[in-house]
Amino acid sequence: MNCTLLLPLLSLAALLAAGWTIREYARHPPRRTVIFICKPLSTILILAVAALPGTLLRNPYASAVGIGLLFSIFGDIWEMFPRRHFFKALGCFLVTHVCYAAAFLTDMPESGSWWPLLPFGAFSAAFWAYLRPGLPPVMKTAVGVYAAVIAVMAGLAVRRLAAGFSIGALSAAAGALLFLASDAALAVNRFRRPFRAAQTVILSSYFAGQWLIALSVGLRDM
Repeated sequence: MNCTLLLPLLSLAALLAAGWTIREYARHPPRRTVIFICKPLSTILILAVAALPGTLLRNPYASAVGIGLLFSIFGDIWEMFPRRHFFKALGCFLVTHVCYAAAFLTDMPESGSWWPLLPFGAFSAAFWAYLRPGLPPVMKTAVGVYAAVIAVMAGLAVRRLAAGFSIGALSAAAGALLFLASDAALAVNRFRRPFRAAQTVILSSYFAGQWLIALSVGLRDM
């Protein structure tokens, strides 16, 4: 099948699976069977979107994004289990952000300023200070490290876009910002102030962000 046709079909399948996941999480109580199938399936299909251009094993950017998505699948699975497995999910997503940061660094133009990292660093510190009173003692350091790493990842994505505009860089930066927004909403809902429609906000920004980062693999030269 023509890759030009396969890409939108894969994207549609991934977003439909993500939509079912979001719908089921919004239900009270959700049907766990649907979630256990659709949530990892969504990310598996998003990984297939990243693999479709055929550069996953040949290009450092594509390889790093692919490994990040693979760890996201593991994180999705651990996150569906009871809260005692939260650290395992957190660790998997931490590796994902490190992989994405590495991807953005490998494809970073030499020109341009590093200033985009500064506001993300400030946001990370302020957000951690906001979360800190609601964090169990055992989680304070882990969440602080996670907040710093995701801020660096998003800052690098924006820096890459500012240093040299391309459709691929725009897709990756938008995806990184959505991933940051998803994790911020998750942290607020879990540790500070639970809110209605939390799962819809968290999952919709998460899947959209992952899809845009995966899509950036095929858009790198555009």
